[in-house]
Amino acid sequence: MSSCFTDLAQQFIDGEWRPGTGSWDIIDFNPYDDEKLASITIATVDEVDEAYRVAARAQKEWAEVNPYARRAVFEKALRLIEEREQEIAEVLVAEVGSTVGKAFFELHLAKEFMREAIHVALRPEGRIIPSPIDGKENRVYRVPVGVVGVISPFNVPFLLSLKSVAPALALGNAVVLKPHQNTPIAGGTLLAKIFQDAGLPAGLLNVVVTDIAEIGDAFIEHPVPKVISFTGSDKVGRHVATVCARNFKRSVLELGGNSALVVLDDADIDYAVDAAVFSRYLHQGQVCMAANRILVDASVADEFTEKFVAKVSGLRTGDPRDPQTVIGPVINSSQAEAVSGVVRQALAEGATALVHGTTRDNLVEPSVLTGVPAGSALLQQEVFGPVAFLIPFDGEEEAVRIVNDTRYGLSGAVHTGDIERGVNFAKRIDTGMFHVNDATVHDEPIVPFGGEKHSGVGRLNGETTLEAFTTLKWISVQHGRSTFPF
Repeated sequence: MSSCFTDLAQQFIDGEWRPGTGSWDIIDFNPYDDEKLASITIATVDEVDEAYRVAARAQKEWAEVNPYARRAVFEKALRLIEEREQEIAEVLVAEVGSTVGKAFFELHLAKEFMREAIHVALRPEGRIIPSPIDGKENRVYRVPVGVVGVISPFNVPFLLSLKSVAPALALGNAVVLKPHQNTPIAGGTLLAKIFQDAGLPAGLLNVVVTDIAEIGDAFIEHPVPKVISFTGSDKVGRHVATVCARNFKRSVLELGGNSALVVLDDADIDYAVDAAVFSRYLHQGQVCMAANRILVDASVADEFTEKFVAKVSGLRTGDPRDPQTVIGPVINSSQAEAVSGVVRQALAEGATALVHGTTRDNLVEPSVLTGVPAGSALLQQEVFGPVAFLIPFDGEEEAVRIVNDTRYGLSGAVHTGDIERGVNFAKRIDTGMFHVNDATVHDEPIVPFGGEKHSGVGRLNGETTLEAFTTLKWISVQHGRSTFPF
């Protein structure tokens, strides 16, 4: 694995591995033990420009390749992921702090999304549209946008890079990928190596490892990319959207969440507890769909709370390489301090800690808080760490009001013994996704994935991927002769 970090700690532009030309290095650390994994000299504005120019040139020829021929690249890439699964998992554990379970969960989804990319190459279809003009034939072509810029996050980096990169390429585009600086290998160059080995022509996928301190807005302002696919916080997403709009670009934004898991009075409590613990503590709570808020009907609150606290108290925190570990490290010391600060603030506001985890370096043990004041800002924000807020409610009307009382609208779940009651509840929530009798954390290759309000703009996966990474072109043909007024 160490050789993987050494070999891939470079920029990847026009099919070549090379160091950046910046004046400083991004140091890639293991968040569990602070081991230095790699040092990468950053890319400059000039290299971002080169990556986009190369992509634009390569895309012209790629768009003309028969989509059946394009599929072969993705079939080979899928085989390579399967062959290298253990190695990729080790990278996710070392660089991201993924537990073993989370790493293979991420890889399972990544393989499903690569399978969908194989099929999406054949999805674009044209249409013939009627015309009120005699002899006029209206052809509508669905064509690649050209070049797509992808900015991926640190939490699920391999999957969340792949789910934009693979379909964008499959649809005939070229891509420039900027991974998060905390996960440059797992979210960037590792994927580039797989596609290179799968036979993707040079220039179609370029990876620039850099930082906004070096390049500013150059990645999103550049004139070449027509679409920017960004996954990250709503604060940064707002800026990306603003810059894109100013430069007449389309943005696809998959942003943060403040999801709720709701337990109604007729729920299977034991099952709801299992779903809630998974929804809150998967990958240390560093998941945009995680259940920040767990709402429980007052009539079952005591039973749920007792069982939930018992289960959380038994979660093992520690070395993510240990298969028994459930809670590994958060991504860095700033994140560890931010999560610890949430707990301190909640207690200062009068909340009670039913479980009060300690923080050791980047290991943040799980906490369970109740009695957070209804007006607290903590209930409005995304908490990217292993902290759960338990909130009792009286009846569905109050539950709906509490769930919707947030600027976010990404995911959520409701547990009930009556499926249609759950569906009717879900319909009343202002969110892009909602799940009945399951966890809040879900992603599938062909469902429309995305949020409402501050949780994003646009959708990915399945048919919505076509909308994201292609555009429509109208070509009319006049059979016979038109008549003109002058």
